[in-house]
Amino acid sequence: MVNEQENSITQSVSQRYAKAVTNGEEMCCPTGYNHEDLGQFIPEAVLKVSYGCGTPVGLSTVRTGEVVLDIGSGGGIDCFEASRKVGATGKVIGIDMTDEMLSLARTHAPTVAKNLGYPASNVDFRKGFAEAMPVEDDHVDLIISNCVINLAPDKKKVFREMFRVLQPGGRFTISDIVADQSIPQYMIHDSEKWGDCLSGALTIQDYWGGLREAGFRGLHQVTMIPWRVIDGIHFVSVTLTGYKTAVASSIFSPDFATLTGPFSQAEDESGTTYHRGTPQQVDEQTVHLLSLPPYKDYFVLTDHPLALTNQDPQLLAVFPEETPCLWEGHFAILLGPFLTVRDDDGHIYRCGEPLEICSKTLKVLQHPRYQPSFGTINRAREAVTAEPVICGTSTECC
Repeated sequence: MVNEQENSITQSVSQRYAKAVTNGEEMCCPTGYNHEDLGQFIPEAVLKVSYGCGTPVGLSTVRTGEVVLDIGSGGGIDCFEASRKVGATGKVIGIDMTDEMLSLARTHAPTVAKNLGYPASNVDFRKGFAEAMPVEDDHVDLIISNCVINLAPDKKKVFREMFRVLQPGGRFTISDIVADQSIPQYMIHDSEKWGDCLSGALTIQDYWGGLREAGFRGLHQVTMIPWRVIDGIHFVSVTLTGYKTAVASSIFSPDFATLTGPFSQAEDESGTTYHRGTPQQVDEQTVHLLSLPPYKDYFVLTDHPLALTNQDPQLLAVFPEETPCLWEGHFAILLGPFLTVRDDDGHIYRCGEPLEICSKTLKVLQHPRYQPSFGTINRAREAVTAEPVICGTSTECC
């Protein structure tokens, strides 16, 4: 029964995207591609069928000669931009399940290669599904995907496939639509809303959790943009990055990690808990984890215990203002890389779980050191006229 439903969903989505090649329908939420720049080497026919929910910012990290995989390559726009980034010595693989999209992309691949000055196209468009990618194990340096995984009925399979095809040390940067709460059955069984990137949306907690279950670490947001609110459900466009870690030995192998803040307490993805300023002994695998980009700015790694006092300039605490606060409908969502964190006002944030916050806490989370880890939504359906509240345990405010 489940397979029949999944096949029905896949067929419905594929048919809708096939029609979009000819009728120009806007799918999901169009992104702000720089058509003037891309039009210098990508034909107009490809630019017209560019869909997604976030510009593939992962391409800004590409190094010459790398192998890039695009899941749900469509007409090929992201693959062709990746082709420009990796250079003639690199390789790009595009996977799509829709024949019409593949035909369009393959038709224009030689033109793009010529416009880039390459002797031949370095883009290989393959027919396949995200749940069963026609790609070798440990083959890819970077995976990109633009509002496609949302459309897959079995996302856990997609996440496992991503982990399989990435090289140790590889990374992904993907954009997708997620929701602040579970999708009700009436949306899940609405085939039209699958193509609109609504019915297939996972909660933020389940999306991040599925990626971690597949083996990824260092999961963190790049951007989070509110998109639509339907029946009280907030759909947001997120771009996130994660890594397939590889333990690398080095001459200097730190044995202790000291959390510098701004969190007073934090738990990493291996389950180790740190207290600000207090050295925590860690193993080599954890050292490698904390050396990833989303973690490294929050820690000092040493080969000896290093305690930091409140006067140490490396230590950071961000306290709320001593003023009344307002409840205006704001909810904060921890978006990684930590599993849980605690601020200096006693709030405990769990990755992917919306937590209602007051105006003072909202201002704290706008601090440059807090901001990269959080997204916010406002669930108030009407203008809020709440009176100021003096925060304290008796008011259950903080």
